[in-house]
Amino acid sequence: MAKKKILVVLGGNSREREISIKTGKACISAIKRLGFKIEIFDPKKNSFFDIKKSNSDIIFNALHGEEGEDGFAQSFFEYSKIPYTHSGVLPSMNAMNKIISKKIFIKNKIKTPLYAVIKKKNFNFLKFEKITKIKKLVYPLVVKPNNEGSSIGVKICNDKISLKKNIKVLLKTYDTLIVENFIDGQEIQVAVLNGKALGAIELKPKRKFYDYKAKYLKSAKTDHIMPANISKKKYSEVLRIAEQTHKILGCRGVTRSDFKFINNKFYLLETNTQPGMTDLSLVPEIASFKKISFDKLVLKLILDASLNK
Repeated sequence: MAKKKILVVLGGNSREREISIKTGKACISAIKRLGFKIEIFDPKKNSFFDIKKSNSDIIFNALHGEEGEDGFAQSFFEYSKIPYTHSGVLPSMNAMNKIISKKIFIKNKIKTPLYAVIKKKNFNFLKFEKITKIKKLVYPLVVKPNNEGSSIGVKICNDKISLKKNIKVLLKTYDTLIVENFIDGQEIQVAVLNGKALGAIELKPKRKFYDYKAKYLKSAKTDHIMPANISKKKYSEVLRIAEQTHKILGCRGVTRSDFKFINNKFYLLETNTQPGMTDLSLVPEIASFKKISFDKLVLKLILDASLNK
């Protein structure tokens, strides 16, 4: 086993390239310590088709964002017939697409903020305002791209002027947006590994919300409370919802589900199939609380690598 060659796929073309490289480097160090051979592959510098030429035994997917966790990279891994870590094509695509995942949550009676969809084609703000009333959307509202991660493009709008302005700006870059009710309350995130919840962490951002800077910059000084400061009963409940979500989406390896907790209720915002593995990332922190070292966490992901998932 120790002589197997791992192809670490990192970087890529998404807006999360920088974070993916950090995740990849942290995982490369762990994979080396575990005694595996390593090859590095960056889709920005090479074509995904070249993965097939690699004589690696396993692909470790360290990509984030577009093309990395939306089923695109996964389809090339399947094409190359090399077992890979994390979730498969369809679960990755469904989890990354906020509209599809919300429909799945609602169908399975998992609470999620009320929302409306904006399509760039023929968008009309006055018509959209009528839809927001029908859909029971009230300010503050959150507007965000349908297919992004790491809180990229997420804007909190307190009034009509702000909403209109942010929609206009985002539609220059994205074709589909989602507008949802802003849920105040505790920010709780749950890591699930191989179908079993590891634990729930609470985040107290010093910024307006848990945005890109709060996630990735030490200077943002986000407080991490592990385990989350909620009752034992509620702690068990949020773990169960995260496990259920991991299962209904058909995920593999590790996922991180992001919740808001208010008025004794959990609202699921999204499930990430490629959570960060940097020194500030939450999954390694939650795993560490369960006495799972970073190296052991990486090994568990490698051992779970497969095809046709």
